[in-house]
Amino acid sequence: MVKAYGPMLHRHLLRMLQSSTDVDDVLQNTFVKAYRNLDKFRGDSKLSTWLYRIATNEALSWLRSRQRRGQRFLSEGHQDMAQRQLSADPYFDGDAAQLELQRAIATLPDKQRAVFVFRYFDDLPYREISEITGTSEGALKASYHLAVKKVEEKLKAYVQ
Repeated sequence: MVKAYGPMLHRHLLRMLQSSTDVDDVLQNTFVKAYRNLDKFRGDSKLSTWLYRIATNEALSWLRSRQRRGQRFLSEGHQDMAQRQLSADPYFDGDAAQLELQRAIATLPDKQRAVFVFRYFDDLPYREISEITGTSEGALKASYHLAVKKVEEKLKAYVQ
């Protein structure tokens, strides 16, 4: 399971958390939770959908716990560190434009970031994202639309 789904989940979590150190911890928690709950996987959805759901929930929990501890995810220092880690990560093969896109994505609220990553990078249908997040397709479409507008605004500022 780790070999088959690890790289896909790592990329997904890196886009959400933007720190490879944090991704490693959350990914490990994801696979531990999946292993412990494998008997509860009913097969109603694909295994990848189930793993995405666990990983996304783990990432959102991690982000919430940072906020509760008073650590702002997007503080200037953390954002710079996250960008350095992102560009040094072996799964990141982007250029300056890709880095600016990641910077814009980092400004999105957590749930909008998750929806944006699922649609834009993973090209998942809203139906599958709905299964992963437990959110209605209509709400996902609205959230994605808002996220796209915010990212476009940030990227326009970069181009100018």
